[in-house]
Amino acid sequence: MFVYDSVYLQNTVGYKVDCSSTLRMGQYICPDPAPNYTFIDPKTQQPEGCTKENKAKVRCLAAEGITCKETNSSTFYLEVPCKWTNGYSFETAMLLSIFLGMFGADRFYLGYPAIGLLKFCTLGCSFLGQLLDIILIATQVVGPSDGSYYIIPYYGAGIEVIRSNNETYKLPQDDW
Repeated sequence: MFVYDSVYLQNTVGYKVDCSSTLRMGQYICPDPAPNYTFIDPKTQQPEGCTKENKAKVRCLAAEGITCKETNSSTFYLEVPCKWTNGYSFETAMLLSIFLGMFGADRFYLGYPAIGLLKFCTLGCSFLGQLLDIILIATQVVGPSDGSYYIIPYYGAGIEVIRSNNETYKLPQDDW
């Protein structure tokens, strides 16, 4: 079940290890596969305890023979990335944008009252603003005004934006 470096494991058998910082990939599994441990919050569809810093502590299980200093057992907690949500549903925002976007209901829902009022007074900026908002919400460019993420099913169609700047570049490959 676990694949790990046997030399490293032989040195740690019988010793307590700082599991959250010294274990290598393959020497632990996250989240803990115990049947009674659920780490996904059903309301937010993110790991339990997700903070505004987009980090959550998840219980992990170390390989056999490894004892963690933190808990004196084979389980330990590791920080994993998550997406903090504040109750705004992606499906609700999309439906409001499609059916009531001309009245600014989508922007009122997401916490942008000034743009919502502008869309209400101009009938969705002659429906062009409504069409633009449908596209912006569908591509998740426009999100809730508090900086949180939408509630999307854990294995749902969430979008991850990959940004490029002067520090990112392509590594040369051997076959080029």
